[in-house]
Amino acid sequence: MRSVTYSMSCSLDGYIVGPDGTFDWGEPDDEVFRFWVDEIRGVGVHLMGRRLYETMLYWETAAEDPTLDDAKREWIALWNPLPKVVFSTTLTSVEGNARLASGGVAEEIERLRAEPGEGAIAIGGADLAAQAAGLDLIDEYQIMVYPVLVGGGTPLFARDERRVNLELVETRPYGSRVVYLRYRVVR
Repeated sequence: MRSVTYSMSCSLDGYIVGPDGTFDWGEPDDEVFRFWVDEIRGVGVHLMGRRLYETMLYWETAAEDPTLDDAKREWIALWNPLPKVVFSTTLTSVEGNARLASGGVAEEIERLRAEPGEGAIAIGGADLAAQAAGLDLIDEYQIMVYPVLVGGGTPLFARDERRVNLELVETRPYGSRVVYLRYRVVR
């Protein structure tokens, strides 16, 4: 069965965006960007909310930029053909290899797990991940922790007072002081 992973970057105090709505502190350096390029190879489909979808739309036309380096071109070659499912109550259409979700997160994950295919079902976006976590659908948490305290904003994890036991699978520090943490849910 395909696993469901929640991958996200966050500040040390646990926010994916700061109180001003920005996440410029989370811009990956070359080493961290290379990590994400390698990680996307193991993804079979990516689920995302509207805000993340709109942020990631940049990559749909980024290949036209002649100044992009090889790693970014490789990301585009992997990201653009990757199937994406967008959860939104306001969008009426999406671009690229994306489709609007026809059901709730549980129904979409159940459908995707039943379909033939390889690679993880990745979830991006705190709100969508909170819904999936609340339904106990997430198998792994993959967090890139940046050495900054932003003091508020959108939290990485919903504050729903739900306990989830985790097993540490991997840690990886980077020269930029960023630390990757990978945890598997203990069931």
